[in-house]
Amino acid sequence: MVVRGEGTLETLSSAGFRETPLGPGTLLWFTPGTVHRLVNRSGDLELLVVMQNAGLPEAGDAVLTHPPEVLADPRAYQRATAIPAPDEFDDTASAHAAMSRAARRRRDLAIEGYLALRDRVAAEGGGALADLHEAAVRLVRDKAAGWRHHWERGPLGQAEATGHHLGEIAAGRGEHLSRAAVYTADSPPGPLRNGMCGMLKVWDLDGARPLG
Repeated sequence: MVVRGEGTLETLSSAGFRETPLGPGTLLWFTPGTVHRLVNRSGDLELLVVMQNAGLPEAGDAVLTHPPEVLADPRAYQRATAIPAPDEFDDTASAHAAMSRAARRRRDLAIEGYLALRDRVAAEGGGALADLHEAAVRLVRDKAAGWRHHWERGPLGQAEATGHHLGEIAAGRGEHLSRAAVYTADSPPGPLRNGMCGMLKVWDLDGARPLG
């Protein structure tokens, strides 16, 4: 959802290359495998973003569009995408500067690969994404088993709870309503960190607690 400003969303998908204008009130979404780039034309573009499976992109589910030779080598990809940990530095300012430099380097390399891929998709259609998709699966397949808890404790858990509630209501029972509560989670300490799409602050909802 675009909150303010104007821009363009460039996408590479099975439909090929497309440019979608963005303005206040624009709502759109895309499915896995869609390569996307935001162009902030007004300089003050502000978005509200909701992830389908929160946590997975930052855990490595999203693969950057580095050049093919980098995507073909897991070690080269790791070096190109790594962000140093804050505890590697003596002070917060040094850590933030080093992390920002690393994030900009991987961004620039991803744009280099994206521009070449965009030209290919524009010329050949969505089928030109096959090499990228195959490389992405190779890069992340060993991590997939470790991501299941994000899904099980998040989207799947919520869907199963909803199904249980519907069954209870259909049977004339509403005991779950008596457990209604309002939850809160503490703001995490420390500065924002570099994420896939900018600066992030992440709340650990496993530590959420009901308000008394």
